[in-house]
Amino acid sequence: MNASSHQAIRVHIRWMIRRDMAEVLDIEQHCFEFPWSEEDFMRCLRQRNCIGMVAEQGDRVVGFMIYELHKNRLHILNFAVATHIHRNGIGRQMIDKLVGKLSAQRRTRITLEVRETNLAAQLFFRDNGFRAVSVLRDYYDDSPEDAYVMQYHHRAEEAEMILPFNRISRLAG
Repeated sequence: MNASSHQAIRVHIRWMIRRDMAEVLDIEQHCFEFPWSEEDFMRCLRQRNCIGMVAEQGDRVVGFMIYELHKNRLHILNFAVATHIHRNGIGRQMIDKLVGKLSAQRRTRITLEVRETNLAAQLFFRDNGFRAVSVLRDYYDDSPEDAYVMQYHHRAEEAEMILPFNRISRLAG
């Protein structure tokens, strides 16, 4: 079955709250060979610049993403959709939510690392506008795998058509 024959499932994307954790952990366990523990999630989410969001369909959490806010980029740390509803546009809606947070002035890109063996994730992010930009050798603590650094760039030309051209800031930049 190809992707276009699937019906897109509309989801509501909102901040992750404590009571989402059981469903998030369940998705995490089913999606990853080396899943995060609840402590991993909590340690991360306690950081001031770390944000957790869930994709909700009805009253069920069907996907989540954890990302960090940096000065000029968003960095995805964890991203998953429940395996039984892959290829229904949920991941795409989550990516769209992040892309909507980018701007030509501030955060201009989204970065993430993906395992060299995780071909499904590599293809998903590639299909959603990300490009592999480098390789991190022996990146993971739990396996000798390399990671691909993938990056999505804000389309500056779209933003520049809207903004008045400012020669002085261009020279100063």
